[in-house]
Amino acid sequence: MKFLLIVHHNEEAFENMDKGTQRQLLTESIELTHQLHAAGQYVHASPLQPAATSVLVRVREGKSLVTDGPFIETREQIAGYFLINARNLDEAVGIAGRVPGARIGTVEVRPSIEITGLPNSREAYLVKVEG
Repeated sequence: MKFLLIVHHNEEAFENMDKGTQRQLLTESIELTHQLHAAGQYVHASPLQPAATSVLVRVREGKSLVTDGPFIETREQIAGYFLINARNLDEAVGIAGRVPGARIGTVEVRPSIEITGLPNSREAYLVKVEG
């Protein structure tokens, strides 16, 4: 089962940390991805650009509405994510506790919904090959 570990932290507080601490957190995150990969649990992970670089898109009455920046004011912003394979929620929570961002913010653990027909799914591959 796939879980998305969404890392939230205060961007301003992170920017005010010394560069050595920032580098150490990134190094630990990279090490965790290698550990997860070795265990067959790694799917993808990435830090994100600051929330101010985001663009929000909504479609209302057939019209796209595009807004720059974060939609709501919050203390913590989404800083990055890990997409992992885990047997169950307990295992995913255990991995979330190993994410360095959990020490300076919060890691939200959310199970994904497995659906067929997506580009990387086995069913989509078979349709492409057999089609």
